[in-house]
Amino acid sequence: MTCRVFIVLFFVLLAGCKNASADKEPNPKSSGADVPHDDEPEHEGLAKRVRLSPRALSASKIRTAPATTEVLSATVTLPGEIVADPDRSARVSTPIAGRLTDVRFKEGSKVTKGQALGTVRIPELGKVRGALAAANAKATAARTNADRLSTLADKGLAAKQEALSAKADADALDAETSALREQLAALGGPAGNNGELVIRAPVSGVVVARDAVIGQPVTTEQTIAMIADLDEAWFLGRVFEKDLGRLNLGARAEVELNAYPKEHFEGTIEYLGKQIDPAARTVTARIRLTNRADILRIGLFGSARVSVDEDAKRTPALVIPRSALTEIGGKSVVFVRHADDDFELHEVVLGDAALGKVEIVSGLREGEQIVTEGVFTLKSAVLKGSLKEDD
Repeated sequence: MTCRVFIVLFFVLLAGCKNASADKEPNPKSSGADVPHDDEPEHEGLAKRVRLSPRALSASKIRTAPATTEVLSATVTLPGEIVADPDRSARVSTPIAGRLTDVRFKEGSKVTKGQALGTVRIPELGKVRGALAAANAKATAARTNADRLSTLADKGLAAKQEALSAKADADALDAETSALREQLAALGGPAGNNGELVIRAPVSGVVVARDAVIGQPVTTEQTIAMIADLDEAWFLGRVFEKDLGRLNLGARAEVELNAYPKEHFEGTIEYLGKQIDPAARTVTARIRLTNRADILRIGLFGSARVSVDEDAKRTPALVIPRSALTEIGGKSVVFVRHADDDFELHEVVLGDAALGKVEIVSGLREGEQIVTEGVFTLKSAVLKGSLKEDD
């Protein structure tokens, strides 16, 4: 009996040890711990080399230039903002007080010179038109009478004095008619019988501001629209006194705007102000810019790098054109073309920047052929390849 009890106790203890051991083993399905995927390869980084098909290579119009060691142009940085060219913009107002009866434009609308923007009802305009019609009728009758008397006087059938008086009256009415016609033209030209004046665009461009509502009374001092032709615009940079002597008219400039840090606009200094701002102690430098891609906006802030003649004081550095740079994965990179038409991705460390060029601190060697045009095509190929790998 004692032996049986001992055997039963032995097997009970043995089962308990197995259960405890099983509880200690982790369950990969129920555990929150990361389980390695032995059957899944590690994700690779971006491709370091790109090769295009002959057709894609031809279509991409890739151009290269060697990385060279040279002296970057010395520059002066000028803070400033974009403004409209006054000769390519206009403030629209009514030449005489009245009430708006029609508005035919919106903010952002493109308009052409002479296009009707709206109508203003002007009671006084009807009076001027009526006075002109009356004066014109009187002048016509007076001229006919003067001609008749002049003919009779030549035949001795009328007094010469009477003919002269009739001619003087006709001349006076002609002068009155001419004055009323000029007055009507000054008010905006002929109007209908209801006394409405059509307001027209004085220049072609884009409506950048509108203050016009149907039924709104308007005065001659009020601007109902502002139109600007922004195909070209000005960057007005602020030149501090200490830098004024370093700048010259015609100096090359490169403008970078806060809103578009990756875009650069080239121009030249076409005017340096003749008066110092007494508060800021600066002079205005005017740089004309072409509105590439229609992204310039009035009031955008930025800075201009302006070239100055001080290259002798700077040391040579490895530089590349700015157009060769792009960004992938938050890093600055360039593409190097090899003899077999492979393109290798190089991560670079940037240094100083000048007009259209950037210093390379590391990541390139002098003489390597850097892609300067067609960078977007190669960048797209790299990103497309990385997406396929992730799939």
